[in-house]
Amino acid sequence: MGASEHASKQYDLDLDSIRSRVLQMGGLVESQIRRAVEALGSGDRAAMAEVIANDHRVNAMEVELDGDCSQVIVKRQPAANDLRMILAIIKTVTDLERMGDEAQKIARMARSIHERGTPPPPTAVDVRHAAEVVLAMLRRTLDAFARLDCTTAAEVIRDDVGIDSEFQAILRQLITYMMEDPRTISTALEIVWIAKAIERIGDHAKNMAEYVIYIVKGTDVRHTGALTIEP
Repeated sequence: MGASEHASKQYDLDLDSIRSRVLQMGGLVESQIRRAVEALGSGDRAAMAEVIANDHRVNAMEVELDGDCSQVIVKRQPAANDLRMILAIIKTVTDLERMGDEAQKIARMARSIHERGTPPPPTAVDVRHAAEVVLAMLRRTLDAFARLDCTTAAEVIRDDVGIDSEFQAILRQLITYMMEDPRTISTALEIVWIAKAIERIGDHAKNMAEYVIYIVKGTDVRHTGALTIEP
C-alpha cells in the first residue's frame, strides 16, 4: 500500500511540475511578444536581437514539455481527467511555441523597418494597441489554465472576434496609406505582416482557452462559434 501511495504522490508531483512549467513557458512567450512590440516603437535594436535569439529558449521548453508528457503517458497510462490534461498541455505548448515564432517575426520586421530608416506609418499605433489586447488575452488564458476557469476561457474565446475585426481595420488603413504614397509600400507591407502576426497570437490564445474548457468539461468547443460556448 505504501508503494502505491508513494507512486500516486509522485504522479501528482509530475503533473504539477508540468503544469507549472507550462505557465513559465507562457510567461516567457508573453515577455517575447511584449519586447518585440515595444522595440517596433522604440527602434531598440538590442531588444530586437534578443527576442530573435531567445526564440530557441521557447523551442527548447516545447521539446522538454512534450517529452515529459510522453513519459507520463507511457509510465502512468492516464485516464479521464488526467488524460485530457496531458493531451491539452501537449496542444497548449505547441500554440505557445507558435506564439514565440510570431514574436520573433515581429522583431525581424521591426528590425527591417528601422534599418531602412523610414518611420513606421501611423497605423503602427493601432498595431501596438492590438498587441496589448492579445497580450491581455494570453495573460487571461494562462490564468484560466492555472485555475481551470471555464468562465475566463469562454471570455477569451469571444474576445478573439474583436482582434480579427481590428486586423481588418488596420489592413484597410494600410492599403489607403500605400495608395496615397507608394514610397511607403515596403514599410506598410511589413506592418501588415506584424499585424497578421498579432492576429495569429490572438488565435493561439483562443485555442489555448478552448483546451481549458476541454480539460474541465471534456467538451471539444473548437469550430462551434463563440455564442455556443457556455461559461
